[in-house]
Amino acid sequence: MKEKIFFLTKYDRNGASSRYRSLQYLPMIGKSGLEYEISPLFSERYLIEKYKNGITPFLLVFGLFIRRLLAILRASSHSVVVIEYELIPFFPAIFEWLFQYKGCKLIIDYDDAIFHRYDAHKSFLIRILFKNKIRSVMRSANIVIVGNKYLANYAHSAGSKQVELIPTVVDLSKYPVFKSNFQSNVFNIGWIGSPSTTKYLYSIAPALAHMCQNDNVIVTLIGAGSIELPGVSLKILPWSEEIEVECLSSFDVGIMPLPDEPWARGKCGFKLIQYMASGLPVIASSVGVNKEIVDDGVNGFLSDSNEQWVEALERLYRNVDMRAKMGGGGRKLIENKYCINVTGDKLVRLLTGLVKD
Repeated sequence: MKEKIFFLTKYDRNGASSRYRSLQYLPMIGKSGLEYEISPLFSERYLIEKYKNGITPFLLVFGLFIRRLLAILRASSHSVVVIEYELIPFFPAIFEWLFQYKGCKLIIDYDDAIFHRYDAHKSFLIRILFKNKIRSVMRSANIVIVGNKYLANYAHSAGSKQVELIPTVVDLSKYPVFKSNFQSNVFNIGWIGSPSTTKYLYSIAPALAHMCQNDNVIVTLIGAGSIELPGVSLKILPWSEEIEVECLSSFDVGIMPLPDEPWARGKCGFKLIQYMASGLPVIASSVGVNKEIVDDGVNGFLSDSNEQWVEALERLYRNVDMRAKMGGGGRKLIENKYCINVTGDKLVRLLTGLVKD
């Protein structure tokens, strides 16, 4: 019997990190002849409860904890285990060490600086108990896969045996370029994310309100949940995997504001990658990996102050040809660097290498 690869993801398909870091690669992994099993920690219901009510029922969380323990027990000795982030948040790395003791080969995958949840936590007790947890997990892994250089530097400093950089990417076959032109009567400023990241929009609210003084300017938010931005003409759409690309294609520009903080520096710029895959120009804060993805003045603009955001938005608002040219430049970047056709072979090689070892 062939050994399975166990993917212990954080979410099922409704969680963007799991969907793009692991699940979208499964067809390629299957075609390579590797067998796999998927076991998410948090269910779709968990995310619904979290974003709807802010809290999740204890029995639901306890049931998910038990499910994760059973998945851990199913992994046989000397198998390959791919863990997204950590096995159980705010819990000692006992089970990661158990896998190591059993002789399993571990890949740990990160597209967020989750170590800052511990070493920068407001609770002194949490900082004391867990500040070195992720470092320990990284050292125990055969391979640490990261989405950007900020995470790679942390993994190297933690003493990881092997660090591989694989950015978070899209499947371009799902992103046909709908934006052949930008001739709509409405200038649509777009953002995609989750309720947990809408806080970043407040920093550019004055710039958005300035633009919305024009009657033909709107701001469309996908997946934001409930939010109010005074003076901003908002259109809020629920996120759905089935209509995500179609909604993105209605934008005239995609935005990604971020504060210059440790957690934000660990972001992988995936919003920008989705916008560019849709043929859109972008505007982003010059933080972390954004500075690598955005070629300022070529495929978008890097903006930090309110004045810079207003200037960038005004230029794209008034210049249709600039939108088209920048959108084409962004799409070309995704084709060359940030699509599954580029990263898929590397991930399959890493998995195959551990299975054969």
